[in-house]
Amino acid sequence: MKKIICGIIAGSLALFSLAGCQKESTGKTPVTLNEVAHSIFYAPQYAAIELGYFDDEGLELTLVNGGGADKVMTALVSGEADIGFMGSEASIYTYAGGEKDYAVNFAQLTQRAGNFLVGREPEADFKWENLVGTKVLGGRAGGMPQMVFEYILKKNGIDPKTDLTIDQSISFGLTAAAFTNDDSDYTVEFEPFATGLELEGNGYVVASLGKDSGYVPYTAYCAKKSYMEQHPEIIQKFTNAIQKGLNYVNSHTAEEIAETIKPQFKETDVKTIATIVERYKAQDTWKADTVFEEESFDLLQNILEEAGELPARVPYEDLVTTEFARTAAKK
Repeated sequence: MKKIICGIIAGSLALFSLAGCQKESTGKTPVTLNEVAHSIFYAPQYAAIELGYFDDEGLELTLVNGGGADKVMTALVSGEADIGFMGSEASIYTYAGGEKDYAVNFAQLTQRAGNFLVGREPEADFKWENLVGTKVLGGRAGGMPQMVFEYILKKNGIDPKTDLTIDQSISFGLTAAAFTNDDSDYTVEFEPFATGLELEGNGYVVASLGKDSGYVPYTAYCAKKSYMEQHPEIIQKFTNAIQKGLNYVNSHTAEEIAETIKPQFKETDVKTIATIVERYKAQDTWKADTVFEEESFDLLQNILEEAGELPARVPYEDLVTTEFARTAAKK
């Protein structure tokens, strides 16, 4: 955890505040959103963009793919981004590291893990004990994908450190490519990489981490405390747009959603997008509202503690506000 915190703070010192210096050019308020990854897992956000919900709220949204929660938090703390979208563990690490102007979570989007376990062969009767003695391509230490994976292993009586080999040396987003050329038995993948491996004949989805971990506050939106205090109207408008996106995906078919968000995934055909969306809908991935409940935050801290990444628990009241989410849910 210390390494992650140091990276965030060091990165923040190296960057200048760009978002706060932007000027309005279209009559709308510019907002820079830095996302942890560009994945169909976040379909409600892309639906909100493509259906003009941010425009309707008077926001001119700039979307940046940060490529990892640590990088997103660096951009947020530095002021390069106005709003960050990532696993809320990053906000906990930053707070615990002593950052005065820490990130506050104001809207939760997903309530299930969004990654899947991909193996070399189909396993219709897959059991987690099948991983004992195998090699798995995992995620970054301290990140939600890896911690949820280890959480599931422990739930099934498997010790992540001694019962299998987890390779964490490969950068985020590159594990699928590595899986096609190395000697690992399994890999943990987000979409569209999991389905991509299946379509290429290089792997088979054998388990859903989202289904087997249970409800987990996987990704949420946050902003620096100072930004939220100075621009509460922007946070409210942003949350309104995300709520509309949630309403849309929860009331439309996978095929309709796929057609809507297709411009965000130009290299993926509509049929594949629909397959992935249906996979996420089937495991109840997206919340009905964006309220980040205290029970969910406690569960997140439990997972961090089990992973050895949380030396002391942090107060929910400091790191989460539900004001904007509850207002958006009433509209």
